[in-house]
Amino acid sequence: MENIDFIEKLSNAFGVSGDEREVVEILKEEVKGDVESIKVDAMGNLIAMKGLEKSGFKVMLNAHMDEVGLIVTAIDENGFLLFKKVGGIDDRVLSGKKVIVGENKFKGIIGAKAIHLQKKEEIEKTIESDYLTIDIGAKNKEEAEKFAPLGSLVAFDTKFEKLNDKYYIGKAFDDRLGCSIVASLLKYDFNFPIIALFSTQEEIGLRGAVTGAYQYTPDISITVEGTISADIPEVKEHLKCSKISQGPVITVKDKSVITDHKLREKLISIAKKENIPYQFKQVIAGGTDSSKIQLTKGGVRILTVAVPVRYIHSPVSLFFQDDYENTLKLLFKFLNSLKEENYGTTN
Repeated sequence: MENIDFIEKLSNAFGVSGDEREVVEILKEEVKGDVESIKVDAMGNLIAMKGLEKSGFKVMLNAHMDEVGLIVTAIDENGFLLFKKVGGIDDRVLSGKKVIVGENKFKGIIGAKAIHLQKKEEIEKTIESDYLTIDIGAKNKEEAEKFAPLGSLVAFDTKFEKLNDKYYIGKAFDDRLGCSIVASLLKYDFNFPIIALFSTQEEIGLRGAVTGAYQYTPDISITVEGTISADIPEVKEHLKCSKISQGPVITVKDKSVITDHKLREKLISIAKKENIPYQFKQVIAGGTDSSKIQLTKGGVRILTVAVPVRYIHSPVSLFFQDDYENTLKLLFKFLNSLKEENYGTTN
C-alpha cells in the first residue's frame, strides 16, 4: 500500500476537536507541492486549492481532521483529572485506556476502582464517565495543574500498526482516512478548479465545514469519510451499516442529509463500469460535513463516500486495505468523468 506511512502519521497525530494543529502541519507538508494555494482560516480549517485558472464549476473535496477525545474539566486534591467527552464516545470503552494529555503530551491512564473492590451492582453496570478519572502520576493538585491545566484536550494513546494481511488498526480513522484520500486526489489534475477543505470540529457539530464552504461556494462537494462498519457478531444483519471488505460506502441518506441523486447515480455507474465493489450505507444514522456544505448560500450538490471502519469513536479502529484503495480509485474515476459534463447549479 503506497501511502501507508502517510496514513500512519495522520492516525498517530494529536487532533481532538478544537486543536487540529498537528494534523494541519502534516497535511500542509504533504500537499504543498501539488496545489497552488494553501491557507488556514479563523476556524483552523486547512484549505488547499488548485486549477484556479480553469473556468466552469468548482468541486470541493472535504474531509475532517478532528478526532473524538476528552477535555480536562477539574482536578481533585490528589492530582487526578476529571474530564468530559469531546464527541460521541461510549462510556464502556474508556476504563483502563492509555491517553495523551495536553500540548506537552503527558501520558495518562483512565482509572476506575479495581474489580476486587466493587460491589455486585457496580460490576454489573457500565461505569459512567463522570465517575472515571485520568491518572498522570501527579503527586497532588498543584503538580497536576502544571502538567494538565484545565481545558487540556486528551487523545487516546493508540499507535498505528498492521494487524495481519491487509488489516490495519489505529485511532482516528474517522476521518484521517478521508484526509489521506483527499490529499492523494490533489496529486492529480482535473479539468476544473479543486478546493480541498480539511475541516475542524466535525465531531462536535460539523462546525468547520460551515465557514469553510461559505468562503468558496462550490458547485459540487464530495465528503470523504470513515464510517461505521458494523459487521460484528452482536449486530443483527439489517443493522449492519456497512461491511468490511465490501468496498466504498455510498450514502443515500443519513440523519442530516439526502445526497444528490444525479451525482450518486453517476458514481454508481462509474463503479459498475470499472468493476469497483461498492455498498450503500444501510442504517440512517450519524451525519457528516455534507449536510452543512449542502446548505451553503444557494445550495451545493453533495455526495458522501466513505471507507468502512470497525469500532469508530473508540480508542482503536480497524480498516481493510482494499476498501481504502477502492474508495480512492472510485473517486479518481468519478472526478475524471466530470470533465465533459456540467453539474453546475442550473442543471
